[in-house]
Amino acid sequence: MFKNLLVAILLSVPVISLAQKDTTEVRYDDQNLTIIEISEADLEPFKKDEKYNYEMEKKDNSWWEAIKNWFYNILRRFFEWLFGVESAPNYITAFLKYLPYLLLGFLLFLIIRFFIKANTKNILFSKANENTVILSEEEQIIKTADIQAMIQKALEEHNYRLAIRYYYLSLLKMLTEKELIHWELQKTNNDYIGELSNSKLAPLFKRVTLLYDHIWYGEFQIDAQGYHRAKDRFDQLKQSITANA
Repeated sequence: MFKNLLVAILLSVPVISLAQKDTTEVRYDDQNLTIIEISEADLEPFKKDEKYNYEMEKKDNSWWEAIKNWFYNILRRFFEWLFGVESAPNYITAFLKYLPYLLLGFLLFLIIRFFIKANTKNILFSKANENTVILSEEEQIIKTADIQAMIQKALEEHNYRLAIRYYYLSLLKMLTEKELIHWELQKTNNDYIGELSNSKLAPLFKRVTLLYDHIWYGEFQIDAQGYHRAKDRFDQLKQSITANA
């Protein structure tokens, strides 16, 4: 019986709901509308006001913008490869933040290094370096100096390496005077070897040149015994040049 009563109550609920009267009132606005006309004169102040200018002006990228974009794309790909796509933007931001300081530090390093190197050169060349023969001196020796006297002075000071230097220059002077080579300040010893390629002096001159390069440019220190061994080769070439006259 209770079950039948519950079913009857549930079935009566929609009927009661439908039976209720709809009390919603609809109101209509019957007032006359006033049409407001907007002229071009009314719009003109707004057209001139930049706050109401919503047009986007597209600018052509300059060469500087193109370089910055290119550099940023390289950084982006590198940091994405290194840290992953999600973390890359944070690392790029930090890198660009400290990049000016890194560049400034590198520039200061180059400047300091330059001045240190320049001062080192000044210190080295300010000292009396008896083994140094600069190019202007070489030209003077070849053209005007008494090379034999310079060789003798170097031997008296036991500077055998410098004596070899002067002796080789004397051989170049002899070859120039015999018109076997054409001496020029900018030429190298290999140039003179090439000029003597068709001469019977070529093999001996090449051996003497290699010996000289080893002693002088290789900064190979020699004693009196080593000097005399090298001098024997130089004397042989000197005799051959004289005989070639």
